[in-house]
Amino acid sequence: MATRRLGWQADSEGFDTGLLETAPTAALGPGRARTPGLHSVHEWLRAAGADVLFEATSLNPQSGQPAIDHIRAALESGAHAITANKGPIVHAYDELCSLAATRGRRFLFESTVMDGVPIFSMFRDSLPGVHLRGFRGILNSTTNVILTGMEEGLSFQESLAKAQQMGVAETDASQDIDGWDAAVKVAALVTVLMGVRIRLDEIEREGIGKLSGEVVRAARTQGKPYKLVCRAQRTGHGVTATVRPEQVPLSDPLAWVAGTSSIVYFETDIFPGLAITENHPGLEATAYGMLADFVRAVTP
Repeated sequence: MATRRLGWQADSEGFDTGLLETAPTAALGPGRARTPGLHSVHEWLRAAGADVLFEATSLNPQSGQPAIDHIRAALESGAHAITANKGPIVHAYDELCSLAATRGRRFLFESTVMDGVPIFSMFRDSLPGVHLRGFRGILNSTTNVILTGMEEGLSFQESLAKAQQMGVAETDASQDIDGWDAAVKVAALVTVLMGVRIRLDEIEREGIGKLSGEVVRAARTQGKPYKLVCRAQRTGHGVTATVRPEQVPLSDPLAWVAGTSSIVYFETDIFPGLAITENHPGLEATAYGMLADFVRAVTP
């Protein structure tokens, strides 16, 4: 295992599960490792004799690093790679899929969008041959919590603080507020499900930072609440995609998705409307997505 708290640790015989609970934070200084001589992910993977890498570093929307290097190293070492980080899909999907195929291993990423909801596996395993024309949805929990809080009378900053206290938002929540997290999720869905490579700068992006509590509450009173809506649609020239605040009528299912809940509504050639809603997930939902990928990877 390798974490910021415990450092690089490797034991080919495995660790006791109590290590994560009992190992003191102060036992390791910054950048130090319990297992001597480990200075890179390649060395760590060799020392561990890993069959599967679970990659869960924080998102870097601009480059997808260091997650890309971690996944590449795992596949090169002969391990399956499972990630909850959507950056590698946007910045290195073709490379990593090709490398996985060459090494006879799996590169899986179910937990990258809507926690562990089986979106990618649904299209891959249950909807073969279906042509995805487009989708729209609410894919960022932080902004949804903020908007819901403002509808309930909080200011923007009070609502953001609530999201941070819930553990939904980071101390620096700019990636959520400015729409970066949602844009990366859109790019991941377009890349994998629509088969079109789209750069982040090709996605029209606007966050919720300009919305005040008064404006948000007025929109709800008028029956058209604000949501940070993600969209993608095929055109004659590829795919157009947007992330921006929109007023959604109460007749639309998106209008009723509040708090940490999410929704995505797919338009396909066979199913004109196919919606998946996730109500108030916890951390176990993301963990389950990675566990499900593990079962897929190791099951013959």
